[in-house]
Amino acid sequence: MARIIAIANQKGGVGKTTTAVNLAAALARTPKRVLLVDLDPQGNATMGSGINKRELDTAITDVLLGDNSAQDALLRCEDGYDLLPGNIDLTAAEIQLMDAENRNGRLKQALAPLRDGYDFILIDCPPSLSLLTLNALNAADSVLVPMQCEYYALEGLSALIDTIDALKDRLNPQLEIEGVLRTMFDVRNNLANGVSAELIQHFGDRVFRTIIPRNVRLAEAPSHGQSIIGYDKASRGGVAYLGLAGEVLRRQRERNQAQAKENTA
Repeated sequence: MARIIAIANQKGGVGKTTTAVNLAAALARTPKRVLLVDLDPQGNATMGSGINKRELDTAITDVLLGDNSAQDALLRCEDGYDLLPGNIDLTAAEIQLMDAENRNGRLKQALAPLRDGYDFILIDCPPSLSLLTLNALNAADSVLVPMQCEYYALEGLSALIDTIDALKDRLNPQLEIEGVLRTMFDVRNNLANGVSAELIQHFGDRVFRTIIPRNVRLAEAPSHGQSIIGYDKASRGGVAYLGLAGEVLRRQRERNQAQAKENTA
């Protein structure tokens, strides 16, 4: 059964979509069966996967509103993972869902029939704590938090963790933090190094060892409709995301081993 990971941070421009697309591609190379869900109305994960968001016959919006099943909307990407695409229609869908029954559980319900077909399902969330993000967090087993090592980022991280704790109490008791990922990192920046040290002090091993650097090739890849793995996997960005995939897999193995011990105890 797939582990569902929501990639979330209410702050924009921290590398959520970059992480979603490139982690999906890196995990698919391992090889694992991977589904990427684009839950951001900007549709950047869809475009970055080589799919034109303006030419979709069926998208995640239709799934959330109950007009189609998730299976109907699946697309195969060149980098070896499947995609539930998204576009600007998600904004209208969010408004329609406001008064809908089970409005926070629509995505969880839609993904349930697909879980046995994948090893990982990654959800690219919008940069806000909106109804769409709540759907993602309700459906997820864990949250991966990309963040730049800047002063205000720590404040935003605290707000997100408060939201996760509230959701655990009300909607999803199993939700946990998959890890905090340092993105767009410049080792020459003293502030970045200071914030990084503070992150490790507060969150310990929940901070991924992998650090995503500022990298020109990483920035170029989406304009070609490719992940960095397909565009230039030997670049610093490509190597970093392959390393992140390795960490995610290691953590999953450790969880499975711990669960197996519990079951035999």
